[in-house]
Amino acid sequence: MNTSEHKPSALPLLRRPHWPLAAALGAVALIRPLFSITGLTGDLGAPATPLILTAVISVVWIGAGALARVRDPLTTLVAAGLVYAVSSIVLSGVLSPLLLGKLEGPLAHPQAIVPVLAVNAVWGALCGACALGVRAVRVRRGQGA
Repeated sequence: MNTSEHKPSALPLLRRPHWPLAAALGAVALIRPLFSITGLTGDLGAPATPLILTAVISVVWIGAGALARVRDPLTTLVAAGLVYAVSSIVLSGVLSPLLLGKLEGPLAHPQAIVPVLAVNAVWGALCGACALGVRAVRVRRGQGA
């Protein structure tokens, strides 16, 4: 067997994400912590507002993944989830000492960092799977990918 041969991976999860789109979508998701920081979450209703924001962000992510001409929306949206997670961890680390006078969030509790990354990667994966489904429906209907 020739070891210099390189077989392309059949697993879509190993494809390279579209980083500019992942970064933009991760930035869009920062609306959730910004609502919390500004107090809008409390003003608009604490239990419902984060859920509504998550739903709206998810629809934006799914739409972008389905409509953008990226090679693999699944990995791109997983990357978006990770971009959001890292950005929100950093944002919390910078803003909590300024606004609260002490460090709060995942950086204050390092055991929370991996779960934050995992939850947001799963969120991205679910949105990516939905985007693939929407894309498949569009292709079947002849609307292109």
